[in-house]
Amino acid sequence: MMAALLAHNARSSADIVLVGGGHAHVAVLADWTSRGVPGRGRAVLLTPEPALRYSGMVPGWLAGQHGEADGLVDLAALAARAGVELVPGRCAALDPERRVVTTAGGREIAFTIASFDTGGEGQGRTLVGDDPRLIEVRPIGAFVESLAALRACGRDLSRIVVAGGGAGGVELAFGLRNLAGASPRPKVTLATGKAGLLPGFAQGVQERAARALARQGIAVIAGDARFAGGALTAGGASLEPADMVIAATGSAAPGWVRASGIACDAAGFLAVDAHQRSVSHPHILAAGDVAARTDRPLAHAGVHAVFAGPVLAANLRAMSAGKSPRAAYRPRPRSLYLMNTGDGSAILSYGPISAEGRWVLALKHRIDKAWIARYAALAVKA
Repeated sequence: MMAALLAHNARSSADIVLVGGGHAHVAVLADWTSRGVPGRGRAVLLTPEPALRYSGMVPGWLAGQHGEADGLVDLAALAARAGVELVPGRCAALDPERRVVTTAGGREIAFTIASFDTGGEGQGRTLVGDDPRLIEVRPIGAFVESLAALRACGRDLSRIVVAGGGAGGVELAFGLRNLAGASPRPKVTLATGKAGLLPGFAQGVQERAARALARQGIAVIAGDARFAGGALTAGGASLEPADMVIAATGSAAPGWVRASGIACDAAGFLAVDAHQRSVSHPHILAAGDVAARTDRPLAHAGVHAVFAGPVLAANLRAMSAGKSPRAAYRPRPRSLYLMNTGDGSAILSYGPISAEGRWVLALKHRIDKAWIARYAALAVKA
């Protein structure tokens, strides 16, 4: 009896397995809640966390504009509402030929069709170096928990360095400078890296951000932050003393992608076409930071994962019916970015257009809260 139970726990099977509870898979679960699981088969959601932390609201939480629980989507409740089995765990390996996913705990889940939305991995310790003061931004849920725990135990966080000059690093620098309940406010230094402040954004956006950083007393250094001999430097300048170093240095591909033998790009991300389908294994889909489009360059940004979600849902439904996927994610030529400056204002970026003000922050809050509210309502059983 015990041997049979262990065997059952070690291996299971599903018609569809969703690996990861990211922004795209939330849209898939929403589709299944209203229309049922495709083919009425058995579906599994493998995710290490019972809730999704919406990254867009984290800077606002830091600045006291949101509560810690305001940016959460209850994946467990949403899966239950959709009729999907929730399996707690993290993907550790994929065998695309045998159609098996293996969890970090050693459990094997066989599948007919799989979709991946696991996100990428933090690369701060690779790029910045290993030090007890370093906190990775990815995964975002663990970042929030780590920061909250440090504050709860009274850790001195009066001098903070943020490594990474992209939109995520800039927003975190603003949020930490305006850290709710901190008196005095933390001194924050932003080490942008050699690419500088907000690379790829319009000059007007960069100038607005630079002025807001200067206005709030956030030091900006255009150099790569590095630990050497226990000391942190950037651009030849010392960044010490530092109580905490936040690694907002972008996303790295999970090691299991390349190890699986599935097609991936040069950086090791799972290679997909316009249908978000693996270019080597058509029974596998992927979106979000774990994936890389082969038909066009596409930045790893949450906005693309959000919009790719309905495409995954449509193609999973088609594939379950034995049809080829037809839905394609065609990103707009420009993406809207709303960067919270932590002081009651925000900066808007839309291609060459930039704007700034309290109305931009109000717009950001309205969009973010509407996205969360939509899935919160779906997770409630009728």
